[in-house]
Amino acid sequence: MLNRIWTISTLLSFSRIVLIAPLAYFLFSHLPNGRTWVVAIIVVATITDFLDGYLARKLHQVSDFGKIVDPLADKICVGAVAVLLVVAGDLPLWYVVVVLVRDALILIGGIYIRNRKNIIVQSNWPGKIAVSLIALVLLLSSLKAPQAESFLQITIWLSVVLMVFSFIIYIQRLFIGSNAVKGNSV
Repeated sequence: MLNRIWTISTLLSFSRIVLIAPLAYFLFSHLPNGRTWVVAIIVVATITDFLDGYLARKLHQVSDFGKIVDPLADKICVGAVAVLLVVAGDLPLWYVVVVLVRDALILIGGIYIRNRKNIIVQSNWPGKIAVSLIALVLLLSSLKAPQAESFLQITIWLSVVLMVFSFIIYIQRLFIGSNAVKGNSV
C-alpha cells in the first residue's frame, strides 16, 4: 500500500501545500522581488496541479488515495493563498468566501457520497476550469498591476460562474447518488 501512497503524483500534490509557507513569506516580506517570487510560486503550484493527474495516469499510479489528496491539496492551497491575499488587501473578501464555502460544501458532499456509496467522486471539467481561473485570479491579484485590473475583474466573475456551474454538477451527483443508494436498498 505504501507504494500506492508515495508516488510522484501524490508528492506533487503535497508539494502544493508545502509551497504555502514560502508564498506567505514573500507576500508579506518587503523584499524588492517579493511579488515576483509569489507569482513564481503560484505558477509552480499550478503546474504541479496539472502534472500530478497526468503523471498518475501516464505512470499507472492512479489510486483512491491520490483521488482524495489531489483535490484536498487544491482546496488547502487555494484557500490558504486566497486568505493570505485578502489579508494583504489584494483580493476581495466576498470572493474568498464564495471559494471557501463552495469548496467546503463539495468536500462535505464528497465525504457523504464516499460514506454512503463507497465511491470517491472525481472532479468535473467545469470544476477543473474554475480552479484554473481561480489560480489566474490569485496570480493576477498578487501581481498588483493596475493595467490588469479589468482582466482581473472579468476573471473573477467568470470563475464565479464556473464555480456555480460545477457546484450544480456536484449537487446532481449527490442527489443521484442518494437516490441510487435508496433504490438499491429497497
